[in-house]
Amino acid sequence: LQGPRYVSPAPNGGFVVSEECGDVKVFTSSRKLLCSLSSKYGHRFGNPAGVCVDVDGSILVADEQRRTVHLFPEHGAPVCLVSAGLRRPSGMACSSFGHLFVADAGENCVKVFKYRVRPP
Repeated sequence: LQGPRYVSPAPNGGFVVSEECGDVKVFTSSRKLLCSLSSKYGHRFGNPAGVCVDVDGSILVADEQRRTVHLFPEHGAPVCLVSAGLRRPSGMACSSFGHLFVADAGENCVKVFKYRVRPP
């Protein structure tokens, strides 16, 4: 890893790690590299920060530089969930009820977003 920043467990027993000014890596439960999100999805990160994995197995990534949050589903293209209203997104967590909690270090607060419309 190059400049590991944030880490989150994944439902399959693995984990996800963001790297400063670089990429987000996904590891298996046996700590083997499964994939790099930039390679798998062809996505360019500015400065990936907080990461979390939701109940569907989708990976959510806050990008500090671009001030966005993207969702990376297991299958399909990435989806930009938050593209405005963040100054410096850092840590994140998601609830089983479809809520996304984003620590915004630029505004010294936690912002809450609802991103799932179907019930768990």
